[in-house]
Amino acid sequence: MHELIHIILDNYKEEIKVVEESNLNDFNNIENGISISRQYLQKLRICVRENEFVDQQNEIIFFKKHKPYIYSRLKFYAMLYNFLINRPAGTIKSQEKFIDSEISRLQESNRRNIDFIKYYREDSELLDEFYFVRGHDKISLVSDTSHFYTDAEFSTSHDNTIAQIMAYDLLISHYVEELSYLRDLSNGIPSKWNTLSNGEQLGWTASKTDLIELIYALQASGAIKSGTAGIKEMASACESMFDLKLGNVYRTFLEIRERKSDQTKFIDRLKATLLRRMQETDG
Repeated sequence: MHELIHIILDNYKEEIKVVEESNLNDFNNIENGISISRQYLQKLRICVRENEFVDQQNEIIFFKKHKPYIYSRLKFYAMLYNFLINRPAGTIKSQEKFIDSEISRLQESNRRNIDFIKYYREDSELLDEFYFVRGHDKISLVSDTSHFYTDAEFSTSHDNTIAQIMAYDLLISHYVEELSYLRDLSNGIPSKWNTLSNGEQLGWTASKTDLIELIYALQASGAIKSGTAGIKEMASACESMFDLKLGNVYRTFLEIRERKSDQTKFIDRLKATLLRRMQETDG
């Protein structure tokens, strides 16, 4: 079952990437994220129903890491959908106030669950047997009583809590980006580095993942500031230059590292297309 789960996760990451790199202020994109996440969560459910974990440790990893990875994104897109419905269409100030209140609400929810969040952030394993093995939950350790109404075959006492923490992290990150964009608008900060004299913009038309791969390659090669430029600094410059948001570049880089093949897919494509252009020119 271990291989089946990883196939499902890899396929999900590939498919959801299209949504992650799209405009998340568009209801259609968010609906697509919800649909894809629900579809793959159901695939995991069927996989668990039809197969057995080889041992308890594999079951713990599934409910602590694998299921929450997809479930958290389903929660994230569902909450983002609700956010867009309720977001005021008024002034920049009213939108900033609304987003600030949403961040405060999420942080207050986290404070009420601070002990388990500390357990999760520190990647502790002491209570994993009770938190992430089906049928092993202790009522004294359960803070979310909705667990008692969930599908016992496909849930443990805390996998939903892990997914919620991850979803809140994604949501807060998105809110911070939105606030940054609104404050730039409010301060009249232009984004014209990529505008030609004729008014045409030099937009980045490859994927955001490709751009992040290029940023890391340039940083590693020492081509910019002799390698002393930070990733965050370079990402910020690219965001301004191409008028886009790259999101969490460090998480994307981890996903690039985890590719089973073609780790440097975009860099390899650059080399191949350049060589082809040279050959065409020679001809």
